[in-house]
Amino acid sequence: MRIGIMGGTFDPIHLGHLVTAEAARHQFSLEQVLFVPSGQPPHKLGRQVTGAEHRYLMTFLAIASNPDFQIARLEIDRPGHSYTFDTVMQLAAEYGSAAELYFITGADVMRDILTWHRAGELLKSCHFVAASRPGFTLENYMAKEDLARFRDQGNIHFISVPAMAISSTDVRRRVASGESIRYLVPDAVENYIYKNRLYIPENHATCSDPFMIR
Repeated sequence: MRIGIMGGTFDPIHLGHLVTAEAARHQFSLEQVLFVPSGQPPHKLGRQVTGAEHRYLMTFLAIASNPDFQIARLEIDRPGHSYTFDTVMQLAAEYGSAAELYFITGADVMRDILTWHRAGELLKSCHFVAASRPGFTLENYMAKEDLARFRDQGNIHFISVPAMAISSTDVRRRVASGESIRYLVPDAVENYIYKNRLYIPENHATCSDPFMIR
């Protein structure tokens, strides 16, 4: 059994995430891809992050039509910071030793992975699928010595995904400046963003709103 883990803040989830997950599912013959929205991402301390419930619901709406995609609240419901190591260990215990786990992320994230919580153990615990837009390889993101170390372990895989040019940062910027985000996010997510007035600076909720975290 091969299970994909698509972790991320998903603030908001966009078509690049979905295309990447589907490309990984096909290329590595994954039985399903589990989307895991982060709860309190430690690498984004100091930046306002939309509340976990909003991000969970947008992700749910985005993947609802694909039976090969599932969603989990592991990190949202876990107290404290969201660490990938804890998530991978929990899923490994749930699926059992017969399952191979494939953690799917952007190739740019691999550049900082050695700084992650219990990085050495994490790298040995599952496969990593690093996705990037065409024309970029892992060499564009990682130091040669780090890349050599990862490749020696044999669990780093690279895929090229055209839609990786889309970013959540750009989606938030477009909403804040009144630009269109059509065809960058699923229609249901676009409707959710505007209905809840997310990413519009003057209408951001205060810290007392349970759908917002800071």
